[in-house]
Amino acid sequence: MAEIAGAKTRAEASFKRKEEQAREGAKAWAEYQEQRRAEAEKTERLRAQRLAKEAAEARGVDAKRAPVAERKRPCRSAQR
Repeated sequence: MAEIAGAKTRAEASFKRKEEQAREGAKAWAEYQEQRRAEAEKTERLRAQRLAKEAAEARGVDAKRAPVAERKRPCRSAQR
């Protein structure tokens, strides 16, 4: 009878260990997928910025400076 109880205890411990490994594996997979999604979003954003910059350079516009109409200039009367 003691052998059966010992075997049952080992089997339960093994089962719990496997359950914990399965939970950790699922958690790791979710983290991996989240990192891949974030990386894809960042790549998409950077690609859009690069293409916009290249398009502006092709038009002859300095990409670092805003067009004159969009630049905010201080009002001279406010400075006095």
